[in-house]
Amino acid sequence: MCGTCGCSTTEVVTLEHKILARNDDLAEQNRKWLSEREILAVNLMSSPGSGKTTLLERTIQDLPDLTVSVIEGDQETAFDANRIRATGCPVIQINTGAGCHLDASMLATALEELNPPNRSTLFIENVGNLVCPALFDLGETTRVVITSVTEGPDKPLKYPHMFRTADLVLLNKIDLLPHLDFPPEHFTTHVHQVNPHAEVRQVSATKGDGMQAWYSWLNRAVG
Repeated sequence: MCGTCGCSTTEVVTLEHKILARNDDLAEQNRKWLSEREILAVNLMSSPGSGKTTLLERTIQDLPDLTVSVIEGDQETAFDANRIRATGCPVIQINTGAGCHLDASMLATALEELNPPNRSTLFIENVGNLVCPALFDLGETTRVVITSVTEGPDKPLKYPHMFRTADLVLLNKIDLLPHLDFPPEHFTTHVHQVNPHAEVRQVSATKGDGMQAWYSWLNRAVG
């Protein structure tokens, strides 16, 4: 029995399953829509402050030949969308209010409004959270998890589901390594403990270190 509302644990689990099942159905519709238009949809996930928006800004500026559009997810404000808009890139802001993640229904609405061109790349900057976004399939093509050296090397073990669903893990802010007790090799080992297939790249979105490795990965994904 739940001490807050009086419902049973079984009822809560059943409700969660129904929510996720409906989301998964909508995600498949999104995936079909994107596939038919040959759009690469990259779901960017991280904790707050890892550098997702900075990484996006630099990527857009460094790869002018890549046709890009962006969907920004935050609980409130349009700060990040305004930063992306300043690069000249089309962007839609989704504010989730109390919600801690984007879901497939939100993405479907944003796709209709944004209408990204065929054979382009769509970046979806999810709400900053290392738990909930990993649970909700949006219909994306690939998942990239961004974490920073300021967060500590144990995050893959503390939040395994997030890292377990990643195709690529970007370790950001490596320019700060000389000032921190952060062994990058320990972090990579922890990632591969929970996800042996995930690729790991070390980058500094502010300084540009390692960004070519990220761009090479992205170009392969674009095909």
